[in-house]
Amino acid sequence: MSKTIKVALAGAGAFGIKHLDGIKNIDGVEVVSLVSREIEKTRDTAAKYGIAHVTTDLADSLALPKVDAVILCTPTQMHAAQTIACLKAGKHVQCEIPLADTLAGAQEVVALQKATGLVAMAGHTRRFNPSHQWLNQKIRAGGFNLQQMDVQTYFFRRSNMNALGQARSWTDHLLWHHAAHTVDLFAYQAGSPIVKANAIQGPIHPVLGIAMDMSIQLKAANGAICTLSLSFNNDGPLGTFFRYIGDTGTYLARYDDLFDGKDQKIDVSQVDVSMNGIELQDREFFAAIRAGREPNSSVAQVLPCYQVLHQLEQQLAA
Repeated sequence: MSKTIKVALAGAGAFGIKHLDGIKNIDGVEVVSLVSREIEKTRDTAAKYGIAHVTTDLADSLALPKVDAVILCTPTQMHAAQTIACLKAGKHVQCEIPLADTLAGAQEVVALQKATGLVAMAGHTRRFNPSHQWLNQKIRAGGFNLQQMDVQTYFFRRSNMNALGQARSWTDHLLWHHAAHTVDLFAYQAGSPIVKANAIQGPIHPVLGIAMDMSIQLKAANGAICTLSLSFNNDGPLGTFFRYIGDTGTYLARYDDLFDGKDQKIDVSQVDVSMNGIELQDREFFAAIRAGREPNSSVAQVLPCYQVLHQLEQQLAA
């Protein structure tokens, strides 16, 4: 494909804006349709980014013949059904994490992708952050063997707010959203499937109906282990912090920044063409469409993550 890739973006909230900002830096791509639930806010955002078509219904965008691909930044509970709708409409699709909030949903998406042959990708951004890419390259070159990953995913979110501090219309989830990042990244960096997984959780929030604290243990087939602590009750510092412990060193990844075990910053600016993980994720999506190949973080590649999440959910329910 040599022509401009025409994109519809659904969900003009915090992460939708991140994608719009990233796409501005990518040649040969144009966002031609914007979908979100509040029409006036959507029109304002569309005007800012020069997007002509605005709607509150994804079906309107899918009906546009000029739309080649869709990026979904919508509520978690819609992801699987909307990804399936995009594929059935003949559109390539990238769905923000999580791909689904059930294993059955993820499996249905993967089956349909295989049947259509379209590019379908999940937004597992940690695979693309320069800090984690630097470590992945070192691992693949044989210069570092991962023995343990220790991860803290901490937010202060006792009310239903998004990353911009705005009220959400849906409920976030520690397991199916935030744990998905680490479960997938651990297996990806270890280069080995997860063979053992355990979880415990704290009390269920009386209004949100979800656990606000959770602890997860993972073990890969090659012996590497991972400990993940998650909380919506943590009053700072906020974010996700990764400690990689290996045979030749220790590294700390904080989003797009990387430090060694002595807290000396490592320059990762030359790892890729950008320091923006979301932009790099989008670049991979569009490159895969142009080349007609499977993207890194394809729905098939991340399915094992959702199998582990399902196992953990069953364990917690029991």
